[in-house]
Amino acid sequence: MAGHPGAPFTILSSWPSILCLMGIRKSLAVIAAVLAYLVPLTATAAALTSCGHSTTTTLAPAHASGRAASPSPAGRHPATQRPPGAATGLGQGAGRPGSPLAAPAALAPFGSPARAGEGAWSPVGRAVGGVRAVYQATLVPPGGTQPAGIAWMDTRLLTARLYSGSKSPGGGPYRYTAPIQPAQAATLVAAFNGGFIMNAAGGGYYTQGRTIDPLRPGAASLVIYADGGVDIGAWGSDVRMARNVVSVRQNLMPLVADGRPTPRAASTDWQAWGSTCGAASCAATVPGIEHQWRSGLGITADGALVYVAGPALDPLQLAQLLVRAGVVRGIQLDINPDWPVFVSYDPPAGAPAVPSNGRKLLSSTVQGQSTFFESWWARDFVTMSARAS
Repeated sequence: MAGHPGAPFTILSSWPSILCLMGIRKSLAVIAAVLAYLVPLTATAAALTSCGHSTTTTLAPAHASGRAASPSPAGRHPATQRPPGAATGLGQGAGRPGSPLAAPAALAPFGSPARAGEGAWSPVGRAVGGVRAVYQATLVPPGGTQPAGIAWMDTRLLTARLYSGSKSPGGGPYRYTAPIQPAQAATLVAAFNGGFIMNAAGGGYYTQGRTIDPLRPGAASLVIYADGGVDIGAWGSDVRMARNVVSVRQNLMPLVADGRPTPRAASTDWQAWGSTCGAASCAATVPGIEHQWRSGLGITADGALVYVAGPALDPLQLAQLLVRAGVVRGIQLDINPDWPVFVSYDPPAGAPAVPSNGRKLLSSTVQGQSTFFESWWARDFVTMSARAS
């Protein structure tokens, strides 16, 4: 028997089955007590589970690497997740798409005394499921005198889409390009400008499965996913390519990182942030000025998108405005008077967005409510539409 240690268990473990077949229904405790003299109790207990009792045990499948990777309820994308504890635009507390974010808290003005209404949010644009998904406010930047416009967008209620133009990025044709079509206007809530023309962007462009310009490591990147989710960050570290990435728009280097202006944003080399127009002219012979129209986009820790545009801004002021609105990672978009524009649309229930129900973030922007509905608009832009329930 020493050479066959499993034999007693093989033989005796059949006794409960024999008892069952004979119709002997003793209590588990009695049977266990008897068999305890012959085999280890653990073996007996395992055998008794086959004796006609209804208790069933289901084993969970084993995974060599633990829990399977899948998007969290917040809509996070595994391929672009940051290390645990790091700031992220799609935070762990964001909840699943469709569950609204908390409305933004009032912004503290930089200067004193504050202008009337400065930093107070107003809901704009069509409601999504009865909830406002876009809010706007104005804020004078530190050291500035003119208010900038700030728009906050709830990415749980909204989906993003990148539209491409014949000039920026060029290369077409594209499925999504100006003018916005009626099918998309049916759910449109807001739209805003993109970045530089590609020969000045210092980065790449990817959309509709095509690389229009090569993506550059470290470049500030707006990333849009197949579910309409969005993230922003440095390419290759904060964000990277994945199967569910549908669009990437890069523009220069990051403006905001880890919740504060980047060293480059704070440097005196404002020319690194693009060629600007002069005070009264954009002629090539007119020297550019530091404080010029600029726009930027950032993502907050809970996943909201924040857009900022304003006149007489330097790169640091643009970054400071984004940070004041809660941005943890940010990108500069287009600059100079002709290009920055943000428009929200608030049509009657069931009606499409059209220029007549649009509202500009700042009344002083050159472009306006009809810009993205015009076939002549040749630059890229982003739309934010109601997320399907």
